[in-house]
Amino acid sequence: MKSKYLNGSIVQPMLGSLIVSVTLMATSGCVYAQTPTESNKHQLTRAEVLHELEELESVGYNPSQGDDGDYPADILAAEQKVAAKHQAERDALAAAGQTAQTKPTSQPSP
Repeated sequence: MKSKYLNGSIVQPMLGSLIVSVTLMATSGCVYAQTPTESNKHQLTRAEVLHELEELESVGYNPSQGDDGDYPADILAAEQKVAAKHQAERDALAAAGQTAQTKPTSQPSP
């Protein structure tokens, strides 16, 4: 009689708790796998950061000015200059491509 009491009052609820726990763990793993994380973003390499700094310096930004009261404004201005420089380069390439396409090819005389 004692074994029936133990089986009914202790083992069955523990088995139910075990099943619920396993189910929750399995579904929480699936939910976590579907959520986007910050690690999906491209991490900048050291070379990319150095290239960006060189571009900023090429338009007049000087990061070694020490305690600069104009810090946010001067780097934002430099970033805008770099963006304008890149846009001008893209425009020049597009214009060169259009010129090459519209320029008639000379045909040899018979």
